[in-house]
Amino acid sequence: MSRRTHIVVAALAAGVAVAASALTLQDAAMSAPAPKRELASLSASKTALVPFDVTPFPYRGNTPDKNRPFLDVQDGERLGHNSARGGTYWEDQTYSDQRVLLHIPKGFDPRRPALMIVFLHGNGATLNRDVRQRQAVPRQVTESGLNAVLVAPQFAVNALDSSAGRFWEPGVFAQFVNEAGERLTQLYGDERARGAFQSAPVVIAAYSGGYNPTAYILSGGGLGDRLRGVLLFDALFGEQDKFAGWLAGHPAAFFVSAYGKAARDDNATLQHMLTERGVSFQKTLPANLTRGNVAFIAAGDDVNHDDFMTASWVNDPLKVMLRRITGFSRSGNITTGAAPKKK
Repeated sequence: MSRRTHIVVAALAAGVAVAASALTLQDAAMSAPAPKRELASLSASKTALVPFDVTPFPYRGNTPDKNRPFLDVQDGERLGHNSARGGTYWEDQTYSDQRVLLHIPKGFDPRRPALMIVFLHGNGATLNRDVRQRQAVPRQVTESGLNAVLVAPQFAVNALDSSAGRFWEPGVFAQFVNEAGERLTQLYGDERARGAFQSAPVVIAAYSGGYNPTAYILSGGGLGDRLRGVLLFDALFGEQDKFAGWLAGHPAAFFVSAYGKAARDDNATLQHMLTERGVSFQKTLPANLTRGNVAFIAAGDDVNHDDFMTASWVNDPLKVMLRRITGFSRSGNITTGAAPKKK
């Protein structure tokens, strides 16, 4: 073989090697996984009614402090509960809805410190008609500017009943909060956000009949120090000893009870109990809700109880209170203060 022939053969071999190398690189590029999208703030709000496994109802246990089953009425195979105010409510109609209202506001950022707001509705309520639309709870959470999510379980459906159901049972509320972390992760749509939801401190916001489940959550819910604070909206109609005991034993938590004429006497009773236990409190809303803040806000006797969540001593009182919680701003720019009530 001549020298020229050797050169041609070598060049052809080199060309084949280069081509093979190029094909290998091309194949690798085609088979390589696409780079992961960076975890970022939510581009649009997400709201949904989601079925849960752990919920206040159905409940087949006993009524606390009463030696009888909660479902104490029977008609054939149908079971019901005799409510002191509403008469008989049937399990299949009133105590079987296992849906929970979840809301993640636009701009929520799982990389920033986050809060979980658990809203406990009052009597005669449904999640969509009352909590979402009439009381605008998701909107108020969004407009608070907090990096916070909303979790609102359904209790008795559209009934004059404040029963807590399974939240009467020790530790069940902690199980509910853990499941909420899982469901919120699914709603958010990115498994990398799980840690934000599973570790978020919890703030309970309760309206009217929500006082009963709140009281039992405080006395045995099993959440421990993860429960950062409690906000009551015309929502103290008994169980004051449970509230007083929790406040005395959790000096790092904050607590605000805003009330009108209906709950005035019960709030006075709790204030007396706190004084006896050496727990100090104030009668104006603190500029910031931080460790140990305890306050009572008299909204005035002319405030309509049914409208309390949107028009009490200020408009949108939930939003106003949430704005006072420090350390959880969604954007870093948040304006505190109370919007005056519209005349």
